[in-house]
Amino acid sequence: TKHAVITPEMVARSRSRIGQSFTPAEPYFNVGATKDTIRHFVNGIGDRNPLYRNPGYARKTRYGCTPAPPCFLYSVYWPCGMGALMPGMHGWHSGNEWTWYRPILDGDEFTCTVTMTNLMEKPNSRMAGRTFIGFDETVYKNQRGEVVAKATGWSTIAERAAAGEKGKYRDIEKATYTPEQNKKISDDYDKEVIRGAEPRFWEDVQVDETMGFVIKGPLSLRDINAWLMGGGSPYMKAHGLFMDYQKRHPAVGMYDSTTGQVDVPELVHMEESRAQEIGIPGAYDYGCQRMSWLGHILTNWAGDEGFIKKMYGELRRFNVVGDTTWVKGQVVKKYLDEDGEPCVDVDCWGENQRGEITMPG
Repeated sequence: TKHAVITPEMVARSRSRIGQSFTPAEPYFNVGATKDTIRHFVNGIGDRNPLYRNPGYARKTRYGCTPAPPCFLYSVYWPCGMGALMPGMHGWHSGNEWTWYRPILDGDEFTCTVTMTNLMEKPNSRMAGRTFIGFDETVYKNQRGEVVAKATGWSTIAERAAAGEKGKYRDIEKATYTPEQNKKISDDYDKEVIRGAEPRFWEDVQVDETMGFVIKGPLSLRDINAWLMGGGSPYMKAHGLFMDYQKRHPAVGMYDSTTGQVDVPELVHMEESRAQEIGIPGAYDYGCQRMSWLGHILTNWAGDEGFIKKMYGELRRFNVVGDTTWVKGQVVKKYLDEDGEPCVDVDCWGENQRGEITMPG
């Protein structure tokens, strides 16, 4: 699979799936929200909000039980356009657009339906040879059949060997920090503001006001493994379970020219040699992990009484091990929507230690 190229037959087969819906045959990771699964999820993104961690605190809120942050649904199913993936090709989760309709509460159980919606060729890609972007829509329902959320996801799909040879991102320098920079990062963790039980009244919000920030990093393999413990994975299966999976999906394997091993492409998030096969200098974060950081600043700012209705984010640049991300935001609009509900629109983004915007939202 290392030298596989995108063929017209692959494209035609992928496009034939557009409009087709499916329900995953087995659980992606979580099927329900419980105090434990919610706590594991927020542990995985470093969210210290007691609303999600302390059942006694949560019982005193309007929910009367432990709610989950909206991005918890990433642990139920990862909406990322992977239905368009072609055998032997690599896919990079590139963004999501979410709409939430109902809160996610302790005791809820979920099903989801996924529909591939589009496949577009990306002309003149600097990343690899032929490059496509695949889109899907996932609808999440609770145990009462109520729609809790919808998510559009998209992934960039490219030839692995061409991506490795072109190496658009090979010039990313490994992050290094002075003692003074490490102290600033540590101090910034202490500056995170969780609105919590103090309501943020719509009338008090001012256009152009800033939302503070949450900080993530320097990114380490510990952070990535913590994410997997809370957010789950489609590929991280052990021993015989993995062998069974690979026999059902033989094209999932990715060749490592350094070791000769064939294993899942997800190891680009854990092994430098795997990442370098596709032109990235080192292991990097998960797209859904970083998108959940965007959710983190929104819930911090909105407080216990707020509700996140929509979230949009694009994963523009790789966030490699060692990088630090500050997730920031600013109010750009306040209005009453068509239902008379008081709403606020914000610009939010992830910015690394180089001053680069890696995730506009």
